[in-house]
Amino acid sequence: MSDYIFGRVLTAMVTPFNEDGSVNYGVAEKLASYLVDNGSDGIVVCGTTGESPALEHEEKNELLKVIKSAVGNRGKIIMGTGSNSTTSAIALTREAEKIGIDGSLQVVPYYNKPPQEGLYRHFGAIASACPDVPIMLYNIPGRTGKNLESTTIAQLGEKFDNIVAVKEASGNLEQAAQINALCGDDMLIYSGEDFLTLPMMTVGGVGVVSVASHLVGNDIQVMIRAYELGKNKLAQEIQQKLHSIFKVLFCDTNPIPLKSALQQLGWNVGGVRLPLSPISEDHALEVKKVLQELDLLSR
Repeated sequence: MSDYIFGRVLTAMVTPFNEDGSVNYGVAEKLASYLVDNGSDGIVVCGTTGESPALEHEEKNELLKVIKSAVGNRGKIIMGTGSNSTTSAIALTREAEKIGIDGSLQVVPYYNKPPQEGLYRHFGAIASACPDVPIMLYNIPGRTGKNLESTTIAQLGEKFDNIVAVKEASGNLEQAAQINALCGDDMLIYSGEDFLTLPMMTVGGVGVVSVASHLVGNDIQVMIRAYELGKNKLAQEIQQKLHSIFKVLFCDTNPIPLKSALQQLGWNVGGVRLPLSPISEDHALEVKKVLQELDLLSR
């Protein structure tokens, strides 16, 4: 386990479905256990990769209970309890806190496109209402339509002790560097994109909220550790080795390619829920080719 509050490698876990579209809690339990035994310091439940917008409230709570039970004290559990409604985000976070979480992932409110002052007040209200819950901010302007600026993150970190981390998925390394310059060690910066994990560490990042760690979690953990130990050449070699898997998992909307990869590896995670659609034959073949190249199908 890492000395950081959440660890270095957090897996944004898929939500497995049965053939009828219902949640497959049995597979979720097994997958979560596998992940913490194979490179993951923790699990992010009901994030974007878990298709949270398509999950019902009761399903989210049951997933949290099942995954928490499966992981035990072997890893951290972070729950995606954000919303574009401040009151809903507070209610969801309080409910998850009662079930038992190690942290809350709070996404920038989507569709509303609030100004920075609105973002500050939104996250501040959640932090104030749930003072015992460590909060990771989630900045992903490609999905939300709004960038959470580094100065706003710094203001939040300075004012609220339980806002401790940010999942930075803007793809902007300069912004990550600015967050680090303004906050130092008081704000843990996690890459929100696997490909940028190593580059982000050079500007102050501490780890990743990962998609690829479902498949190559141990490799990602070794890459991060190698960089921390000054073994830059080894870290770069692992980055280059994993480049193809980082890329192919986004050949279509996440988690469509990832679920295809997991199915090809024998995990019965099912398909995706509408409004997402099944993977195309061409993309499925692309995924299979990369799995073969990395010798993952034979494991």
